[in-house]
Amino acid sequence: MNFRSKVETLLEASLEENSSLFLIQLKIGSDNSIHITLDGDQGVTLKDCMNVSRAIEHNIDREEFDFSLEVASAGVGSPLLNSRQYIKNVGRKLRVELTDASSLEGILTAADDQEFTLEWKQREPKPVGKGKVTVTKQKSLSYKEINNAKVLVK
Repeated sequence: MNFRSKVETLLEASLEENSSLFLIQLKIGSDNSIHITLDGDQGVTLKDCMNVSRAIEHNIDREEFDFSLEVASAGVGSPLLNSRQYIKNVGRKLRVELTDASSLEGILTAADDQEFTLEWKQREPKPVGKGKVTVTKQKSLSYKEINNAKVLVK
């Protein structure tokens, strides 16, 4: 078994033990540097990162492979990359950059494995008479339409 498949197998087994955690990114460099980014349905604790790190580090023979290992949680300002991240953040405000170069800001009101829904308020001219009125807009978007999406923190 080569180094990459060994790491992937150990990581999968570790994530199966704690089903609320999920993988965002796994990078293995040519120098056997391993960078793992995790997220969780209820967040990621330091203990979660330590458990995943130990599950990998203690099961790879250092005499066979020289490696470095870094396990981290997805940061507050990190882009959303996984549909489970959208589901986890329902009710929070997002800034979404679309593939057509436009962008939206709104409250994430719903999400599933195929799409998510944003809702926001917008001022528009009154249908009759002068002035403007505030209306609530809603748009469902497929994950394929997204270049970048981030949770906005107050």
